[in-house]
Amino acid sequence: MDLTPDLLRTFTAAGQTLNFTRAAQMLNLTQSAVSVHIRKLEQGLGKPLFHRIPRGVELTPDGLTLLAYAEKILTLQNQAITHLAAPVVQGRIRIGAAEDYAALHLPRVLQQFARKFPRVQVDLFCDLSNDLQDMLHDGKLDLCLRNTPDLPPGATYLRDEPLVWIAGETAWPEENSPLPLALYHTGCIYRQWALDALTKRQIPHRVAYTSPSISGILAAVQSGLAVAPVGASTPMDGCRVVQELPALPRAVVSLQGKAQISPAVEAFSVHICDEFQGISRNASSPEISAPPGALGPTVPSLKNNPSRF
Repeated sequence: MDLTPDLLRTFTAAGQTLNFTRAAQMLNLTQSAVSVHIRKLEQGLGKPLFHRIPRGVELTPDGLTLLAYAEKILTLQNQAITHLAAPVVQGRIRIGAAEDYAALHLPRVLQQFARKFPRVQVDLFCDLSNDLQDMLHDGKLDLCLRNTPDLPPGATYLRDEPLVWIAGETAWPEENSPLPLALYHTGCIYRQWALDALTKRQIPHRVAYTSPSISGILAAVQSGLAVAPVGASTPMDGCRVVQELPALPRAVVSLQGKAQISPAVEAFSVHICDEFQGISRNASSPEISAPPGALGPTVPSLKNNPSRF
């Protein structure tokens, strides 16, 4: 028999809700139509897919097997339609990003973008935020993802990034004096904010480790030999948050670009804004809010808002 999309959609809805009435409501069908589709599948496959129970249905072992395949088939069908129906976007994008965001958040962002726009080449450059800004102004980048104290003029707000102090899970380096620190290289605002906060509170400290990468910072912290200031969204396996040290500011994560952008850059800009909204919604860090005048919860097309850049 043919496992047609309409039959698979009906079966998937019934398999996910375990209720033919709710499945019919989801698909805008009658309950009898759902029953007919399921019966047609069972007769064609020669196997029962559901057991009827007093308050609905439950999947048989064969039903569970078919549900896994049906979900994959429908996902692939939707991807094919989306890919073929979408306008062909191609070209090259040069994007700069602070290293911690490049390492922690961009892998998934880039993977999702590549699926939607396979003909777009993305060149990623990692550096300090101020250096990335210089590269953007010099025409060496198309887009720039930065951590800054405030929202830069003309930039698109993505989210706030609270900063926290972390130490090794089973070590207590904050009890040492001077306080041993693991910091990014000179020029990073996380480094400067940490040093300023400790100096203001007159806490003796020393720079024990420096690294340009979040992996280097985390290695020093997980070893138990230093504390470090990091973004609250950083995965903290093997680490704990240190509450006793001075509070640190929040960084503003924003996207900047040139006034004139190509369709490829436009597509990536919208994509990264959408993805960062998802990061903000799912973050386990403190409540995230935009600064006054920053971009709200919806991101309109940048093509219609060139002044954003």
